[in-house]
Amino acid sequence: MAACGRGLCRAVSASPRPAWRQAHWEARGNLKPEYDAVVIGAGHNGLVAAAYLQRLGVSTAVFERRHVIGGAAVTEEIIPGFKFSRASYLLSLLRPQIYTDLELKKHGLRLHLRNPYSFSPMLEEGTGSKAPRSLLLGADMAENQKQIAQFSQKDAQAFPRYEEFMNCLASAIDPLLDVAPVDLTAFQRGPLLQRVRSLATLKPLLQAGRILGPQLPLYYEVLTAPIAKVLDQWFESEPLKATLATDAVIGAMASPHTQGSGYVLLHHVMGGLEGMRGAWGYVQGGMGALSDAIASSATTHGASIFTEKAVAKVQVSSDGCVRGVVLRDGTEVRSKVVLSNASPQVTFLKLAPQEWLPEEFVERISQLDTQSPVTKINVAVDRLPNFLAVPNAPGGQPLPHHQCSIHLNCEDTLLLHQAFEDAMDGLPSHRPMIELCIPSSLDPTLAPPGCHVISLFTQYTPYTLAGGKVWDEQERNTYADKVFDCIEAYAPGFKASVVGRDILTPPDLERIFGLPGGNIFHGAMSLDQLYFARPVPLHSDYRCPLRGLYLCGSGAHPVSDHPAYRLSDLELWTWTPLEQETWRGPGSAVIGVPGGGVMGAAGRNAAHVVFSDLKSMRP
Repeated sequence: MAACGRGLCRAVSASPRPAWRQAHWEARGNLKPEYDAVVIGAGHNGLVAAAYLQRLGVSTAVFERRHVIGGAAVTEEIIPGFKFSRASYLLSLLRPQIYTDLELKKHGLRLHLRNPYSFSPMLEEGTGSKAPRSLLLGADMAENQKQIAQFSQKDAQAFPRYEEFMNCLASAIDPLLDVAPVDLTAFQRGPLLQRVRSLATLKPLLQAGRILGPQLPLYYEVLTAPIAKVLDQWFESEPLKATLATDAVIGAMASPHTQGSGYVLLHHVMGGLEGMRGAWGYVQGGMGALSDAIASSATTHGASIFTEKAVAKVQVSSDGCVRGVVLRDGTEVRSKVVLSNASPQVTFLKLAPQEWLPEEFVERISQLDTQSPVTKINVAVDRLPNFLAVPNAPGGQPLPHHQCSIHLNCEDTLLLHQAFEDAMDGLPSHRPMIELCIPSSLDPTLAPPGCHVISLFTQYTPYTLAGGKVWDEQERNTYADKVFDCIEAYAPGFKASVVGRDILTPPDLERIFGLPGGNIFHGAMSLDQLYFARPVPLHSDYRCPLRGLYLCGSGAHPVSDHPAYRLSDLELWTWTPLEQETWRGPGSAVIGVPGGGVMGAAGRNAAHVVFSDLKSMRP
């Protein structure tokens, strides 16, 4: 279509922003020589931490190295006229309380809920004049059963029981994620008051036990077993199993046959939006609009946010306490505490002085598993993809399946495993797993009239290629062409509709967004890197061996996307009524705030720890 500018460049490399691309975020506040708290990185977790600290009267400044705030939750106009959620692209686990705590709706946040939410078209031959089958899932259970019955009547009958089973497990685990990990050291050697406070963290464990009851061994298997084993016990049809399995491996260097992949599935079904469990939605204006709303909430209360101000190092006094940061331009900014929204590797191996950190701690940080299978491709098109399974409407308007997460090369769990094995050999998958989303199907503000933006979340692509190859422009384009060929098989004409593309391999995601190894979670979600052991054992409470330095990003507990930390009344009783109201909300029960991933829990939890520590410093 002419409106899309067919003369535009066909490919955009993962290079610095074009000259015409202007930063949309201006520095908020004048830089002062001293603050109570400094936050390194304006990713959404850092912004959440700043917003809560500033609301509690802690003078806070945020320093971001890029020209735009949000970390991976950004909106960027990579191709003129097309606004992309360049890295993260969907929202789910944001609990309602964060809207009220940070007044995000007042600050411009708008959501588009998706229903239906999952579409898996099949590649089928020999069907004659009949269209290939597809699997469309949404909030209507009866309609879901009709869709599943195309492949198996038995699975259609089992699906409601499976959903009930998983929802029960999610309900049991939910309160566990709303508290910090149980502090075993405090139980054994802490002062009496600290031991009493630690008792409060046992309550959710008891609640979970009551909910799960005698079926606890079955639920334990879901958390520890390969998701393929779990799904085989429930279903027989491969299209349904493969569709469900995508949530167990997405973003993870794991196969459906990998131990513990069942936990990752649970991680992705625990969320919800506006009262709908498991619902995922698009943020109007792209994911950067979420970050902008959080930043607006923070600056309204006095926080200062600066872009293109990279932190070079954390400053430490002679007695081993943090005393601020030094920016890359040489500016020194003093502070009582520093919160790092960067990954644990960047924080402790690059920014913090090594001489102040225990050797064992540094070694553990350097050994963290950060493997990522993800290559994200952002695509501008001049028309909607036209799938053989469900042809487009005559007028070209979006149909229900266009708003979904569209799963390609997902007819069989064996396909997912084979794609994983390719990456284990150092090769990009021959048939990559593709999650295709079209946010402009619900939010037309993202693209010119008649045009659309498409997010391709693809895997598996290893960080290091076999045979000494590197992810240069040729390798990027070769892989993207392979992905486009796969889409073309499901939706003929797709390649001809492409106006431009932005290809982000694991090294690109690391370089641009600071994601270690390209890992969207700042580290693998394996069972040995969760809860007590995130980022490393004995350091899961946001504090670090260096006094005054805190982690507040996804590399801390809770792992990315999880809601976490509920303040206990035992901890709140020392706070003033105003401070308690700021944390709880007026007249509310003790609440949790969403976090991690694109939720902010790690930032909010770290802010609580920092505030408590700052209170203990007061005369």
